[in-house]
Amino acid sequence: MKPYGEGKIRKRGNIYWLDYWARGERHRESAHTDDEDQARKLLRKRMAEVVHTGKALSATEGKVTFEDCAVALETDYAVNGKRSIRSIKLSIHHLQGYFQGARALDITTDRVKRYVAIRQGEGAENASINRELSALKRMLRLMLQAGRLSAVPYIPMLEEHNARQGFVEPADFRALHAELPSYLQDPVLFLYLSGWRLGEMKSLQWRDVDLPDQAIHLRPEHSKSKRGRVLPLRGELLGIFERALDRRSLACPYVFHDDGGRPIGDFRKAWRTAGRASGIRVLVHDLRRSAVRNMIRAGIAEHTAMAISGHRTRSIFDRYDIVSLTDLERSVDQVQEYIARPAARAIVTVNRREPSQNRHNELPAESSIPEKLLDSEGFSGATRRIRTDDLLITNQLLYRLS
Repeated sequence: MKPYGEGKIRKRGNIYWLDYWARGERHRESAHTDDEDQARKLLRKRMAEVVHTGKALSATEGKVTFEDCAVALETDYAVNGKRSIRSIKLSIHHLQGYFQGARALDITTDRVKRYVAIRQGEGAENASINRELSALKRMLRLMLQAGRLSAVPYIPMLEEHNARQGFVEPADFRALHAELPSYLQDPVLFLYLSGWRLGEMKSLQWRDVDLPDQAIHLRPEHSKSKRGRVLPLRGELLGIFERALDRRSLACPYVFHDDGGRPIGDFRKAWRTAGRASGIRVLVHDLRRSAVRNMIRAGIAEHTAMAISGHRTRSIFDRYDIVSLTDLERSVDQVQEYIARPAARAIVTVNRREPSQNRHNELPAESSIPEKLLDSEGFSGATRRIRTDDLLITNQLLYRLS
């Protein structure tokens, strides 16, 4: 195998050609010029790429830029109808501030780490940086799949310690709910009771509502998980849709709309105003987390709660089943109440059998027995008293009472 760096130029007719080796293979490539200096400059560039990547690169591979990769990513999201295209554009915006104009070949692991350091210096959270790194990784892999790149760099991800754990207690929700504009009160109440996503609520149309059967049907194309689901309407949930029917605007196909008959859009300003007025500062998405926790507290089976909220994986569902400070305080109180409770001392009587030749079968004078066994068969007579101060069961006692 010839070492890296060996190469020469040859002239064929009026055009110079490059001749070099990479990984034991010979490569010939036209320099597309009759200028010897330009041909040698291109040869040095190819040799540097061989040293950097360990292999020869095609002429087109060296022309792929970050902008080409970003366009491929946006196209992929648009073609596949992914709903997170807004967030991916935000990630591209941050990446572009550092990688703008860079060749894809120049996006190396070291350069990615420098980008991470810059973003951390700007105060970005690790979770936000990871979303940007995921976008960068995805766009490079798309170019690899298209054959425009022959390799992609290793992009390490960061540990995330800022998982959101916001939730809203029922009393706090009522205070916040009362400060919202009237047209937002029922949509927000629906989110709190159902655990549905904000986009799923906004997408509900009257053709998805079956009031006679008291159910609503979420279409797969409106679900983040791409799976449709059904939500029965009972109690307050049914009341929400009955009130929506009374306020229905025939010009608007959506269940929830503003006072002018327009579909509900961005209401962050109204949400912040209600938060300041009530003193409850939470995110809209906290209503989803709160709904999941409320279902578990109410004793709803986990698989049923997942079917209602639309969670596909158990790991994400577990992140939403949050333990609040109130839950912890209640647990501590229960432990202390148990410790302070007087110890139960149950007295039972059993028949004593004739002594056995095997002394290991004799019943000891003091034995312990669980209270759940005190009423079982065989505990009759009045010849022997046993104290039960704890729940330990000795092998001798079990054998003797069998």
